[in-house]
Amino acid sequence: MTSNRELATFAGGCFWCMVEPFDERPGIKEVVSGYTGGRTKNPTYEEVCSDTTGHVEAVQITFDPNVMPYARIVETFWQQIDPTDSGGQFNDRGESYQTVIFYHNEQQREIAEESKRELEKSGRFQKPIVTQILPAKTFYRAEENHQDYYKKHSFHYRLYKKGSGRADFIKKSWAPKMDKTKLKEELTPIQYQVTQENGTEKPFQNEYWDNKADGIYVDIVSGEVLFTSKEQFDAGCGWPSFTKPVDPYQVAENTDNSFGMRRTEVRSKTSDSHLGHVFNDGPKDKGGLRYCMNSAAMRFIPKDQMSEQGYEGYLHLFS
Repeated sequence: MTSNRELATFAGGCFWCMVEPFDERPGIKEVVSGYTGGRTKNPTYEEVCSDTTGHVEAVQITFDPNVMPYARIVETFWQQIDPTDSGGQFNDRGESYQTVIFYHNEQQREIAEESKRELEKSGRFQKPIVTQILPAKTFYRAEENHQDYYKKHSFHYRLYKKGSGRADFIKKSWAPKMDKTKLKEELTPIQYQVTQENGTEKPFQNEYWDNKADGIYVDIVSGEVLFTSKEQFDAGCGWPSFTKPVDPYQVAENTDNSFGMRRTEVRSKTSDSHLGHVFNDGPKDKGGLRYCMNSAAMRFIPKDQMSEQGYEGYLHLFS
């Protein structure tokens, strides 16, 4: 591949569930479902599922490492699987559903092995990590009905991900563990009220509602990048509003029926902090969404301070 194009290949059980976590993220160019690791040329879905080919269901990702580093992609991979299960994944059993990181060069191998060691040392899982790290082999694209399954059959996909046990396992294993006592000492009263108690600050009386400077907004708790000033607009509501997050994977959206209203709440995936709500009255030419956020849930980092604060990898957003 070229200097701004690399391949990453992962087997994480059913490939239907391994596309969505990577798709439409910054730097991800394409995610393809397929088969790899085995003996048979051009295998079919039925052949692979029979466990007679040596192949596993996998996804192959084309990405720009300058935007989405391989280490972050590997981190995302771990967060989709049970790395302690050698017999398959969740309800899907057998050789074709085993988990593997297939590396394409020596650098990827080193990153993957270091990431596995860190996961083992973290104590997150009580059982040994059994996911293999192997050199990449020929990758065979799966049949078209298996491509982008989460988009083509979204209702069935959601049922399957939940019913298989994957969704609950991910939520249980990767839920943020925050020390509320420590946070109460570190955050201001309004920051704590908003992020930990689902509060809302006053409109037109918060720090960033009319901010015009170039820069990024990060989670006040975790430091994860959430939004950029390039997507900020004046919605006239008195809170900072954005057309989209920098990385959709870093935000979670939940139904909120509080105060007699039906809204969509936005939370930070890494810290589980309440951020605000998303509405369908944003600029139509930008997708029609309005992410209405609380200033107290975020910290603004000006563009000229991003490098010194460790966010130089996001300067490409302003190119």
